[in-house]
Parts: sequence; C-alpha cells; structure tokens
Amino acid sequence: MDRRGASALTVVSLAAAMGIGCGETPDAAPTPLDIGALSSGPGAGTPPGGTPSSATIAAASPLGHFSPIALGLNGAAWDGDLVDRGTPALLDATGVQIVRYPGGSTSDNYHWLSNTPDDPAQGGTVASANFDAFMSVVTATGSQAMITVNYGSGTEQEAADWVRYANRGTARDHSPLPTYATGCGKSHAYGIRYWEIGNELYGDGTYGATWEVNHKAHDPATYAQGVVSYSAAMKAVDPSIQVGAVLTAPGNWPDGQTSASSPRPWNDTVLPIACGAVDFVVVHWYPQGPTGESDAALLASPEEGESTGVSYTPSIPTMMAALKSELAQYCGNHASAVQIMVTETNSVSYNPGKQTTSIVNALFLADEALTWFENGAANVDWWALHNSPFDGNVDPALQGSADFGDYGVLSVGETTAAGAAEPPVNTPFPSYYGLQMLAKLGHRPQDAIVPASSSNPLVGVHAVRSANGNINLLLVNKDPAVRYSVTVSLAGASAHGSAAVFRYGANSAAIVESRMAVHGSTFTVAVDPRSLTAVELP
Repeated sequence: MDRRGASALTVVSLAAAMGIGCGETPDAAPTPLDIGALSSGPGAGTPPGGTPSSATIAAASPLGHFSPIALGLNGAAWDGDLVDRGTPALLDATGVQIVRYPGGSTSDNYHWLSNTPDDPAQGGTVASANFDAFMSVVTATGSQAMITVNYGSGTEQEAADWVRYANRGTARDHSPLPTYATGCGKSHAYGIRYWEIGNELYGDGTYGATWEVNHKAHDPATYAQGVVSYSAAMKAVDPSIQVGAVLTAPGNWPDGQTSASSPRPWNDTVLPIACGAVDFVVVHWYPQGPTGESDAALLASPEEGESTGVSYTPSIPTMMAALKSELAQYCGNHASAVQIMVTETNSVSYNPGKQTTSIVNALFLADEALTWFENGAANVDWWALHNSPFDGNVDPALQGSADFGDYGVLSVGETTAAGAAEPPVNTPFPSYYGLQMLAKLGHRPQDAIVPASSSNPLVGVHAVRSANGNINLLLVNKDPAVRYSVTVSLAGASAHGSAAVFRYGANSAAIVESRMAVHGSTFTVAVDPRSLTAVELP
C-alpha cells in the first residue's frame, strides 16, 4: 500500500539545483543534525540497580548468518526529500543494506522511463526522485537497491527494459532510454540484483478491497502466470537477477480468503504456478489497525501475535513456520532455494498516529526485525525513509507527546490538515535510532545470529556473534515503568575487558555510549523503562 497520504505542504528538493541525475552522487554537505551523536565518558551510562531479571546467550550455537541485504528501508518516487543534501549521510548512518523503490503501491502505477504515474489520480511522482536520482543516493551510501516493477499497469517488456537500462551498462545496447530531464543517454552497470513483480496485488479487488492499480484480470492465477512471464523476460536480459513474487502474510488479511475469482486462497494459488520462476517470496506486515493501537500489544506482537477489534496477527515464528510449510508443499526441491523477505513493515496498517513517532516504534522496529531474522527471513525493509504526517490516533494512553503520526524515520517538515507541525526536514524520529541500534548489534553477512532467551517477557534479548568471535547483544525493555537489572549468562563463551554499552530511551536525544568492565561468562546490565541497550563485548 502507498502509505504516504496527502500532504499539506510541498517541500522543495535541492535536486534540481544540484543537477542530480544519470547516476551522479549528490554533493556532500553537512547536515544540521548530529546524526551520529553519541554521548560518552564517565557518567554517560546508566548506574546499576533495578528489578532483577536474567538472560542467557547460547554463544556457541549459531542459528545462521545474516544475508547481505538483511536490513532495508523503503524509498519512493514521490519523495521530494530523497536527494536533499543531508539525506545520503543520514541514510548511511542507519547501516541499512538495501533500499526499495519506487514506493509501495506507486510501483503498480509507475512508468520508470518517464518517471510518471499511469493514473495521476492514484498518486503522483516528483521529478527529483526519478530512478537515476534514486540510484545516486544508493550509490553514495554503498547500499543495494531493490526494484518493484510495474505489474498492475505495466508490461513484461517494460520490466525487462528496466533491467537492461539498470544493469547492461553500454551505450550500444539499443534499449529504451529515460525521457525525464536528467536521464542518461546510455544504460548502466548498477548491478541491481533484487526485483519484485508488483506490490500487494491481492489489494486489486480480488477480495473486495481496492487500493492497488491492476489493469489485468483480478485473480491470483493470472498474477502467478504474470510472474512467470515477467521473470522469463527479465532474466533473459540479465540471468543473474533474483525475482520475487507477492504472497499474503499468514494469518493476516486477506490470507486464507476466497472469492469468485479466487476459489483457493492467494498463496495456495500463486505458489504452485509461480514458484519455479522465483528466487524469493514477499510478505508485508503491519500488525495493528488504526484506532486499535496499544503500546503493550505492539511490543508483544513479534513473539506473541496480537488481536484487537480492528486487527489480528499471529506471531512472527508462527507466520514463518506457515510460509516455510507452504514453500515445502508447493515448491518441492526448489523450496530450500526460495528466500522469504519482508519488504514492508511498520506498526499500523494505515492512518498512523503518535505511536509511530514514539520510542515504542523504535523498540518494535528492533525487536521485530531481529525476530524475523532469527526465524529465517533474509530481508526486512522498514516503511519508510520519508513519508508525511497524519492526523492519526493521539490517545493519551499511548506513549509520547507528538500530535501527529509519520511512517518515516526522518521528518519531511510538513503540517497536517489539522495543523500539527512536524520538526524540520530530515529530523530523525525514534525509529531512526532503532535502526542505528541494530547496527550496533551487527547484521553483516559475516555476523551470526545466536539463540538468546530471557526470564522476563518484558525484556527481549537478541544476540549476534561478530566476525571476530565477540558476542554483541541487544536488550529491549518493553516495560513502561520498571528498570531492570539483567544478569546475562554466556553459555559457551566468556568475555574479559571493557565492553561498549549503547543506550537509547524515551528521553534520549541521541544514542548514549558508556563503558563497562566484563570478566567471565556472567555480567549485569541495567536497562531503563522502554529502552534499547546494546552491549558490544570485548
């Protein structure tokens, strides 16, 4: 879904003045924000003390390694701040490895050659966020790109031409070239490996709801056949690319639904037809529904699922088990080669409120991403880099003082219809620091996920064994009022020396760093209410 929504103020990008296009890197410029702010030194850490709790790290029993594209963000062709001078540095500081484009439901309404929508009434684009401008940001940050090609109003040829322009890298390729002003006169060698076929096509009216543009027949069998033909056309241009198909997240609407055009549910129809043509499958996860937000329920949802009067979801382990079972059932010997990716996620499905801009969403981001990885997901992409403010749920029972919601990790400096004003453009929201805390833990391909358990359901714990063999851990205190003193036991390992401790909480302006002496296989860390604490052991 395109979760941008209407905006009351247009922010003028610097891209036109900068002349960005054709894969050029945006000019470096200092950002007015202290994006890497780390307070350190004596007194910067949290003093010991608190209610006793415990955690165990099975340091010698890795679950597996992260993929090269484990953590990502969503970008968009309508993002007027995508190529602002400060954006690449801010993006780079998150540690994300991949950026998805051209932005949710915009993908099925987007013609990349002209950087224009098929139907302007379904959402527009901005000239400064065309494909080459997007790639200039990706290149500047050393990340990768994931492209969602236009299934709904596009063709296999249009998708194959995009692959050719992006990856063939020659002036003699005779491929169609962009018509937007800053497009190149030759194709590129961007090396984009990951390509999705459409976005949330089950929202085209197949089950009643109509948010996705689709000019083809509205049924999962037609979509699956389209995946096969798109994949063949695109891989004929570049056999090295990876192609993905849209599935429904198990237990989340419309999973399990049937209709006149879908006598069997979406996944049970798409997989038997399309599985042999894909390298990964895609699900999206927004556990809560608007008006039903609950901080406690959101923070419990990755491990326990969630149910309100307006939404329901199983837990992440349950969803992953169901997806793996479906792949095994329908993909045969190919099942083990098909990766599972979560290319959109945030807390609430639409009309976001204050919860999205509070510390709660930062805790949810970190905890859910790691829970997906621990259960075998190859990629998790947060929605989004920038979005826009909404007049959503501002219930006083929800933590935080903001009078607006925003899916973005960075502000766009706009004002809502009701007059709620965001901070200046590119001001980080708490979710931005949630991404940075994941980078402190580590999610590189050489890092291994190791099992971790907690005695307290309100204190989540995740652990990583870095390439040098050292253990890093992340403690997620979901309790709104209690400070815990967590005794951590390392099973199969020990540490000796000075550990780096990084903290981010409800009253933090930035991530705070301190040092802690560690000797042996047991140590104690104090964690404040509703906070993230990462420990890098020596």
